[in-house]
Amino acid sequence: MEFNIHEAKAQLSRLLELVQAGEPVIIARHGTPIAELIPFRSKGFPFGAAKGNLLTPAGDEWWQPMPNDEADDWVGGQGGC
Repeated sequence: MEFNIHEAKAQLSRLLELVQAGEPVIIARHGTPIAELIPFRSKGFPFGAAKGNLLTPAGDEWWQPMPNDEADDWVGGQGGC
C-alpha cells in the first residue's frame, strides 16, 4: 500500500499494524516513493554474547599506563597525556 506523507503522519499507528501483519507500506512525496516501512529485525548479538570469547594480552601489562613516548604518538606528539 502507498501513502503520501500527510496520510502517513496522520495514520502512523495503523501503518505500523499493517507492517506487523506483513503488508508492504510505501510512503511517497508528490507521488514519488521515498521510503518503505518494514518490520524490525534485530541485528547483532545479544548483550554479553561474546563473554569468554575475547582475547586480551596475558599479564598485568595491559592495565599499566602507557609510556609518554607512546602517548605522544596517540595524541599527535602534543606533549604527553
